[in-house]
Amino acid sequence: MADPTTTRAPQGATGVLVLASGEVIWGRGFGAEGQAVGEVCFNTAMTGYQEIMTDPSYAAQIINFTFPHIGNVGANPEDVEALNPHALGAIVRQDVTDPSNFRATQHFDAWMKANGRIGLSGVDTRALTRLIRERGAPNAVIAHSASGDFDVPAMLARAKAWAGLEGMDLAKDVTTLQTYGWDQGLWKLGEGYALPLPLAGGARGGASEASSAVPDTSLPTPNPSRTREGSRKVVAIDYGIKHNILRNLVDAGCDVTVVSATATFEEIMVHAPDGLFLSNGPGDPAATGEYAVPVIQQWLETKRPLFGICLGHQMLGLAVGARTEKMHQGHRGANHPVKRLSDGAVEITSMNHGFAVDAASLPDNAKPTHTSLFDGSNCGFELTNQPAFSVQYHPEASPGPQDSHYLFEKFAGMMG
Repeated sequence: MADPTTTRAPQGATGVLVLASGEVIWGRGFGAEGQAVGEVCFNTAMTGYQEIMTDPSYAAQIINFTFPHIGNVGANPEDVEALNPHALGAIVRQDVTDPSNFRATQHFDAWMKANGRIGLSGVDTRALTRLIRERGAPNAVIAHSASGDFDVPAMLARAKAWAGLEGMDLAKDVTTLQTYGWDQGLWKLGEGYALPLPLAGGARGGASEASSAVPDTSLPTPNPSRTREGSRKVVAIDYGIKHNILRNLVDAGCDVTVVSATATFEEIMVHAPDGLFLSNGPGDPAATGEYAVPVIQQWLETKRPLFGICLGHQMLGLAVGARTEKMHQGHRGANHPVKRLSDGAVEITSMNHGFAVDAASLPDNAKPTHTSLFDGSNCGFELTNQPAFSVQYHPEASPGPQDSHYLFEKFAGMMG
């Protein structure tokens, strides 16, 4: 790390990370050329870098991967969690090698370049991780220039001027712009992604139906005419939803319609849902809650089932009167142990969040169900007076373990 006012790029350096605190970290750039400003966080997952880069919850963030060999299995069109990447950049220890996986269709460097994302290799990612653990997630500018030409003082000024994630509503930036139906199920080796049996009349209740429907402030009776046995109508609010969450809902027997983060209660109820799902997403939950919380509170008055994940967990917390807070370093990885309080079982989970629900602020009707074994932070609660629950972690994995897939079945069972 070097002084930004006195140090020129070392020989061979084509990439750099400039922290708002003044540290300059040189490396070798890959992917797209240019620069981007955001928050630097670290992720401890050993696999799934493509899912991580495309997770909308990483909007406005630069990911420091603790696992040294990132990119060595290439990229493919199946392992994505959104149509486009949302993480701004990737910081890795080793140079990206040629793909060594039979599913690869593209070099990771080429994938990063095609998607306008900046990579920085040759970095001591352990030292950067220690810095984040000691000081918290810093604001920074990441840059790649094949010529090695960088205006470091200007980058430092940009990093210092960036406001940071607190108070920032990013859900509006990553949410869908139109309502659509989702019918893709889970992936299987040699088969790809599954498709469920069609619903009655072949209707999906997707964008074309939703755009022409007239919202009704009454509460319609859920429609039971479905040919797929056991299916339940679920409206998923997209605050930055991952595709594998939708796939797990379909696998649990749900007929899923996805709506925008800014959808009104009336726009949700026109679909006559049996249950409401609150998705993951980026940014400060308090900022998103300005428009999301009143809608959730209206839904809670219906006493119908609700399930939230990550930002959705925080939204439910705010809706029942709890507080959220920015974490020092956040939880991001695929190896986080969570204790299930009902029986003491430990689930190994996938996590990606920089904000958390303050457990001490939960009301009496919100019963904690899960807690982190790393720092004791709240990782789940359920309401005691109605069928609503949420978890801070990602039971759908992608990447990560599948210990918590049962939560999708729990949600479906509530609607049964």
